[in-house]
Amino acid sequence: MKMEKKKISVLLLLFVLVVVALLVSMALGQYPIPFPLPDQKDPMLETILFEIRLPRVLAAVMIGGAMALSGASYQGMFRNPMVSPDILGASAGAGFGAALAILFSCNAGEIQVMAFIFGLLAVGLTLLVSKTISRKGNMTLILVLTGMVVSTLFSSLISITKYVADPDSKLPSITFWLMGGLSSVGSRDVKLLFVLFLVGAIPLLLVRWRLNVLSFGDEEAQGMGVDVPKLRLTVILASTLLTAACVSLCGLVGWIGLVVPHMARLLVGPNFKDLLPASTFLGAFFLLIVDDVARCAFSVEIPLGILTALIGAPFFLYLLMKGKKGWT
Repeated sequence: MKMEKKKISVLLLLFVLVVVALLVSMALGQYPIPFPLPDQKDPMLETILFEIRLPRVLAAVMIGGAMALSGASYQGMFRNPMVSPDILGASAGAGFGAALAILFSCNAGEIQVMAFIFGLLAVGLTLLVSKTISRKGNMTLILVLTGMVVSTLFSSLISITKYVADPDSKLPSITFWLMGGLSSVGSRDVKLLFVLFLVGAIPLLLVRWRLNVLSFGDEEAQGMGVDVPKLRLTVILASTLLTAACVSLCGLVGWIGLVVPHMARLLVGPNFKDLLPASTFLGAFFLLIVDDVARCAFSVEIPLGILTALIGAPFFLYLLMKGKKGWT
């Protein structure tokens, strides 16, 4: 009982941190926002605050939370702490879709749609191939291996697209998009992302108790009454929807889904009942802080993918060197 109260306190603290970070992020930037706001209306200040800053910080909250939630769910489903949300090819597929759209001079909305569609197609291809060849083999292992092949395939297609792109205009645009960022996010993007976030996150949070049972293995889980194929499909579809939606909006921002769940485990332990909400809050807080650094550290905005890699890779190496165990 005491341990349960401690975990609830940690979750509440993480939620408060997200709210505080969101408010602070609204004030930060090349044009500082004073708080409290002045009584006299300032059209320029209102435009910056509600049309530029607010959509951006809300997108950062949802993208960070969604990527961390997807990563924690995949790690539970595959029973492997090294798994990330792009394990089945969603990120590589979305990257190819965006690169293809940029190559054909599509607008920002069309680029997002192409990225989203190809992200879903990549995972669909992984599921189709793995189901075809699985037979009675280890479905989890086959999914991972097929996902690696599909990711490599789409990464190669991205390279081909970059090779044939105009080096003066299209190639820089493709390269910059692939590095990730939130500079082009608008109110309309946030509304759509919110809907997709709810559609993907709610199923994962509802089945989080059953993810604990998967740690015993498929046969034991089925013996306990869990429909393993149905649970696996639910996790894959919901996580893929979240990942594809995030990548289509902000580009390839890695490491969040791999590192943040480990940080959450250090705070609340391996029980997925607490781990998934903690990962969501911590991922939202993490990306908010990273995005603040990206747009405030220098006069030119730093791509998010660079910063998340610079922070995430050393931290993950630290976890490996410490040899933390008991993740499930």
